[in-house]
Amino acid sequence: MGMAIAHAQASGMGGMRTAGDLVARVQLAKGYRIREAKAYVAEKLGVSVRDLVDPVIMGEVRSDMGLGTMMPLAHTPKGIECKFNIARVLDIKINCLDNFRGKTGL
Repeated sequence: MGMAIAHAQASGMGGMRTAGDLVARVQLAKGYRIREAKAYVAEKLGVSVRDLVDPVIMGEVRSDMGLGTMMPLAHTPKGIECKFNIARVLDIKINCLDNFRGKTGL
């Protein structure tokens, strides 16, 4: 049930077009409610909570911080590199990164 709620909230915020996926990750990783998670993400990204749903602002922030965008350009982070950046910026644990580190010896 918790994942379905987090997904619904993230989808409503625009997912990767804005900050919905980041808020959902924080909700699941830290057990925050939606309002707390939005405030946490906004603080970590250096934007206001209102900016989290603005696709233009968040497109620039995500691109500048290497957090992934819907249409990544050449020479920008993609895939697992974005996940590493998200974990670092938001100070959260992402299980697949731990698995990746274990399998690659990083």
